Amino acid sequence: MRSKIILIAALLMGIVTTVLFFNYMKQYKEAPALKDENYVSVLAAKQDISENTKITSGMLEVISVPESAVHAQALKTPPEAEGKIAAASMAAGEILLANHLKDQKEEAQFVSKKVRDGYRAVSVGVNIVQSVSNLIEPGDYVDVVRSEYDKTDTGKFESEILLENVPVLAIGRRMVEAESDTPYVEYAQVTLELTPTDGVKVINSDEDDDVKLSLMLHSRIDQGQKQKSSQ
Repeated sequence: MRSKIILIAALLMGIVTTVLFFNYMKQYKEAPALKDENYVSVLAAKQDISENTKITSGMLEVISVPESAVHAQALKTPPEAEGKIAAASMAAGEILLANHLKDQKEEAQFVSKKVRDGYRAVSVGVNIVQSVSNLIEPGDYVDVVRSEYDKTDTGKFESEILLENVPVLAIGRRMVEAESDTPYVEYAQVTLELTPTDGVKVINSDEDDDVKLSLMLHSRIDQGQKQKSSQ
């Protein structure tokens, strides 16, 4: 009697298992195959790209993604992005959209468009030494160093960092980074983006005959790491 019960239970379990298996296979066949979905090529960042960086081909890569996941503004080919400016920081692997970039010509029209809310554009006079041999470019970050003439010890200056990590808006009248074919023009002014309070500090120092201001240039690699860590 006991063996019959075990046999019947085994048969019932076999039937249930078979039914479940066929139901699963039916659902699997009815589900759309992933490999049948259309894929399209889009443009993505090959590396982390900081805001206001000029885009080059080495920063880009073309990847394939499901067509259903592609944003309407996604860029498809490198020429659509090369030579333009990053409007915001982008992470490696991020798909580039049209609104992620801005044209250099548009960028160069008005410096007021580059100034963030609550900040001001302030220009300071510089010479070759104070401007790091005219190597500072728009989009760079600098520290402002204040050196004051010590009247009690003739011929010596006391220096201190007045401001740190200040964005450069323009050099002379140029508001975008130089290209390979941009002619060299020596400049004598650097325009910085400052809060109103810091702007007054810089202006007062710049107009003081006993004080001279110098700029210390930040590494762009270092700046990119700082922006990444702050996100």
